Amino acid sequence: MMGCLLAIFSIITPRLVIVILWFSGYLAEAYGSWFWPTVGFFVMPVTTIAYAVAKNDLSTVTGGITAGGVVVIVIGVVLDLGLLGNGWRRRRSSLP
Repeated sequence: MMGCLLAIFSIITPRLVIVILWFSGYLAEAYGSWFWPTVGFFVMPVTTIAYAVAKNDLSTVTGGITAGGVVVIVIGVVLDLGLLGNGWRRRRSSLP
């Protein structure tokens, strides 16, 4: 039971953060359009948030992403792949 709650919490939380950032205008500053944040909401939400942080807070004056921003994005990708992989592994192990 506790594992199910943790799984649901880990799936819902990044998407809730994206919705909050969407209405605050934070994602619009980073992406410039609605398309990529919408795709990120469904596919890789942690990476979407990580890119917005890297672009808005960890960028240079010219708008380029710094090395710290790249590290944040890589961590986001790893977390997203871990969430996807863990769900696939659990589903596979529950099959007869």
